[in-house]
Amino acid sequence: MCFGGGRAQQEEANKQAAEQRVEADIAKREEAEKRAKQKREDISEALTARTETRGMRGSRGRRSLFRAGGAGFLGRFDR
Repeated sequence: MCFGGGRAQQEEANKQAAEQRVEADIAKREEAEKRAKQKREDISEALTARTETRGMRGSRGRRSLFRAGGAGFLGRFDR
């Protein structure tokens, strides 16, 4: 009975499986990075579009209660 030949084959199969796992992990990571980059671009684009449509429509936007030129909180009581 000879049992010596199976170990080398098993080690080679394990080595190949490990290499395949590493390659699969790299491919997964690259795909995740690509999706993350696309999401960042989409979010930036959406925020830019939102500020363009919201910002300069003739309104003053967000106003401060303290520096509103007399119309804010301090302007009411500082007479």
